[in-house]
Amino acid sequence: MIRPKLLFRLIHINWVLVFHGLDEIVLKTHLFRPVRYLAVFSPNYWLRNSSDSRGARIRRALEDLGPIYVKFGQALSTRKDLLPEDIADELVKLQDRVPPFGNDIARNIIEKELGMPVSEAFAEFDPEPLASASVAQVHTAVLHSGESVVVKVLRPDIEKRIRSDIGLLYELARFAERFWVDARRLRPVDVVAEFERTTLDELDLVREAANASKLRRNFESSDIIYIPEIHWPLTRQKVLVMERIHGIPVGNIDELRAGGADFKLLAERGVEIFFTQVFRDNFFHADMHPGNIFVDLPAKYIAVDFGIVGTLSLSDQRYLAENFMAFFNRDYRKVAEMHVESGWVSASTRIEEFESAIRTVCEPIFEKPLKDISFGQLLLRLFQTARRFDMHVQPQLVLLQKTLLNIEGLGRQLYPDLDLWQTAKPFLEKWFHQRIGPKAKIDRIIKQFPEFAEHFPEIPSLVYKALNNAAHTQRQVEQQNKELMLLRRQMARNHRRTVLAMLISAAAISAAVLFR
Repeated sequence: MIRPKLLFRLIHINWVLVFHGLDEIVLKTHLFRPVRYLAVFSPNYWLRNSSDSRGARIRRALEDLGPIYVKFGQALSTRKDLLPEDIADELVKLQDRVPPFGNDIARNIIEKELGMPVSEAFAEFDPEPLASASVAQVHTAVLHSGESVVVKVLRPDIEKRIRSDIGLLYELARFAERFWVDARRLRPVDVVAEFERTTLDELDLVREAANASKLRRNFESSDIIYIPEIHWPLTRQKVLVMERIHGIPVGNIDELRAGGADFKLLAERGVEIFFTQVFRDNFFHADMHPGNIFVDLPAKYIAVDFGIVGTLSLSDQRYLAENFMAFFNRDYRKVAEMHVESGWVSASTRIEEFESAIRTVCEPIFEKPLKDISFGQLLLRLFQTARRFDMHVQPQLVLLQKTLLNIEGLGRQLYPDLDLWQTAKPFLEKWFHQRIGPKAKIDRIIKQFPEFAEHFPEIPSLVYKALNNAAHTQRQVEQQNKELMLLRRQMARNHRRTVLAMLISAAAISAAVLFR
């Protein structure tokens, strides 16, 4: 049974929806319909601005509900192909225009974390936030060295609110596992656990700074993306200080167009960055919504906000690469076989039937530009196929799927005529050549040679020891065989004596009976 604390949270969620005029959502949940009628007794209910658009009401409801709901809105904001335009335009504001917390609170957090006054840490500090998001807000500042930086400050009590909502998600996931027939396949508790891990990682800004440093090294000499430098001396768990960058937000299409941006190249480079991070580096920025991406004209990206990153196991990485290549080559049978081999679908699945289902879903979308592909319809068809063949969700890939959807949404905004498949295929072919081709095998031998060379002087003694051990083992086996033969002979003699004794005894008994 759901705990009272979580029940009150559910009631509060529905109360917020009613307050913002989203009564129809509450009315679809029978248990919480009374909330709508109780709300009329609240003065705030009558003072609300009923003239707001539905998009504004949804955005404000998500802001009031907290960071997890804001993140949900951010994810939706990248998919203008799936939402009405008025709602999508409002949800874009959740990317960096969430209501900020007070300057005094921000200064207190900074001074407590750094152990010094703000004036001692910075030559200048702007009390007005540059941007404010679900987990933190950003202020501009100048170091005493004259370097311009941004100061990211974690929201107060953010962890408590997030843990409360994650607890609710766990409860709902457990209910789903008990009462929903599809729950075993969709693994809702495992998905929530993966979401919890990545979300709580965001609350440690030292971890985020470390992520940024690694990404910066990965793309240090790149001309397609720039990662700002971290100022480590002033970075703590709740405060991050980073080089200030200047660029145009990737969502400001009109401003990019006026500045002469190369939209086709930007879209292609977005795909390249994604596949490079996933397959070359196995370390990818997993929160690439437009609020975190800027453009240095004409076609260079600048990324910020590295709280959520993803990695894959080597087996998942290779498995995904092979799946992508099979899709690009329209080898649906191989896709079907790999799904069965990996255990994602049952081993009893008929390969031909699964292959036909995949072809039916995917074939219509090839050779179409991005603007003509309905990914909403594609996802629905894929979900139906997964359900039909009892395909299990892979929680470790949820972040990757989210990132891929963000990249696709970004490409749709920048250059709808992009051929997503032909743009991505060369990077995967290059990856396969580098990892699996003859040159890759030679490179592995060369890479392992120093280790081999280090142990080379020990090889003669190791060989001698191995041969000596083998000879000793052989002598032991021969000795054991001799002992076993002697034992068998002794047992055979004992057996014959026993049989002879039994015969003599039987003869004696028979003679006694006959001559009595």
